[in-house]
Amino acid sequence: MAGYKRYRKDSEVSYSLGITLTFELLKYKKENATRVFVHSEMKDGDTLAHLRAICMEAGIELLFTDKIFHVLSEKENCYVIGEFRKYAGHLSGQCSHIVLVNPSNAGNLGTIMRSALGFGFGQMAVIRPAVDAFSPKVVRASMGAIFSVDFEYFDSFSEYLGRFKERELYPFMLQAKKRLYDVEPADWFSLIFGNEATGLPEEFLKVGTSVIIPHADRIDSLNLPIAASIAMYEFSKHT
Repeated sequence: MAGYKRYRKDSEVSYSLGITLTFELLKYKKENATRVFVHSEMKDGDTLAHLRAICMEAGIELLFTDKIFHVLSEKENCYVIGEFRKYAGHLSGQCSHIVLVNPSNAGNLGTIMRSALGFGFGQMAVIRPAVDAFSPKVVRASMGAIFSVDFEYFDSFSEYLGRFKERELYPFMLQAKKRLYDVEPADWFSLIFGNEATGLPEEFLKVGTSVIIPHADRIDSLNLPIAASIAMYEFSKHT
């Protein structure tokens, strides 16, 4: 296993674990792909031939080795791993954003990225402290959507707001007065969601127009990926 190490947040590269994720990497972030690893149990056929052709055309090294799979993948059915250089994102002011304040769960972040891509929201702000978006767990949970969603980290919500002032702000909070289906955005907007456990701090009630997703009182709240997905679906009707 020499030369192959488990992913660390300070690593220069990260990994797409699985053939589907690696094809997404090669389709949307090919310029960042550095190597592709293939397990000995990967069947020879059209899929492998297609992978070879893409790597050869792009000048990406294709390696047949099982060692890295023992280090990085705990799933028995993972036969392809893509390695890629991390990259910096930069949000545009000319579109709507998803804003996640202090997300801490890798699976949730990846799932929200996938939903965002599905509902046409291609830009996301992540407010620190926050989970590492390049963690292979996030990449896997996003099913490769991470390679199509532009995301940028900010050290605080104030820093984000300093760059994107002229827009409608919608923090989602249980204490909010405005119901989701009563909101009709007129311009670029930001949908703002808090941490999985604590939600948004109370001061966000003074930010823009706070929104609540009505639900039956048999539950106290919706989990973050579900709430974000419902909100994105509803707001997508206005884009």
